[in-house]
Amino acid sequence: MQELIWQIKPDLIIETGIAHGGSLIFSASMLAQLDMCDAIEAGATFDPSVSSRKVLGIDIDIRAHNRAAIESHPMASRIQMIQGSSIAQGVIEQVHAIAANYSRVLVCLDSNHTHEHVLAELNAYAPLASKDSYCVVFDTLIEDMPAEMFPDRPWGPGNNPKTAVWEYLKSHPEFEIDKTIQNKLLITVAPDGYLRRLD
Repeated sequence: MQELIWQIKPDLIIETGIAHGGSLIFSASMLAQLDMCDAIEAGATFDPSVSSRKVLGIDIDIRAHNRAAIESHPMASRIQMIQGSSIAQGVIEQVHAIAANYSRVLVCLDSNHTHEHVLAELNAYAPLASKDSYCVVFDTLIEDMPAEMFPDRPWGPGNNPKTAVWEYLKSHPEFEIDKTIQNKLLITVAPDGYLRRLD
C-alpha cells in the first residue's frame, strides 16, 4: 500500500472498515509525506496540520474509544469518518459528494467480507477510483483458505471478497487485476484484489 500511495499520489483515500483506525492513520501519514515532498519541490514551508489531501473512513460502528483515539492523533486533521453501513444509499451519496472535490482517488474495501456486501461496495465505490489508480479489495484470500477457518463468520470459500471481485469484473472492463503486485509480495491478504483502473 505504501508503494501504491507513493505511485498514485492520491488526493483522497476512501477506506471502508475502520476498526481501531490503524489503516486510517497509516494512510494519513503517507499523505503527509506527499504534502511534505510537494512543499519541498515548491520551495514552500511545510505545515503538517494543513492539507487538502484526506482519508475518508466508513464504518457501521465507530466505537467511542476508537473515535477518541483517532481524533486525538496528530494526523486527525487529515481524517474524516462517516458512521453507517458502507452500502447504505445515504452513506454512498455522502461519499460520492466528498469524492467529487478530488481528482486522484484511491479506494480500499475492507469491511464485511461476504460476496454480496463486497459486490455492493464495488458497485458503489470502485467507480470513484481515478484512472491509473486502484480499488484494493482486502481479504480475498478467504477463497483459498479452509472453510473451517471461519466457523463463526458469514463468509468463507465461495462467499467472499474474491468471488465478488470475479463477479464485478465480468461487467467492468475498465478494471483489471494487477497481478504484478501480488507476484512481488508473494504473501498477501489480497490475491486478485489489486484492481487497476484502465480508463
